Amino acid sequence: MATVPVTDDTFDTEVKAADIPVIVDFWAEWCGPCKQIGPALEELSEEYEGKVKIVKVNVDENPNSPAQMGVRGIPALFMFKDGEVVSNKIGAAPKAALKSWIDESV
Repeated sequence: MATVPVTDDTFDTEVKAADIPVIVDFWAEWCGPCKQIGPALEELSEEYEGKVKIVKVNVDENPNSPAQMGVRGIPALFMFKDGEVVSNKIGAAPKAALKSWIDESV
């Protein structure tokens, strides 16, 4: 399962109401570090299929969700479990570091 694009309108349904943990990647097209971690997040979404859902919110097209989460810099990753934030990570990181963050947070 590839990463899922989420909008301000679908945020509550796709993230807060999900029955498995969800990682939200707040990103933008112009953000170099966002593009760096994109492929790793795609691979991790395949590896964690059915266990963790990874979604992407474009901050330029959807300003409300990042504003509600207090996002000040991107990439910003938030781990939701049962509709609540349990962990977050700011900035780019290698795939191995992202994987260990997911494993620690789930």
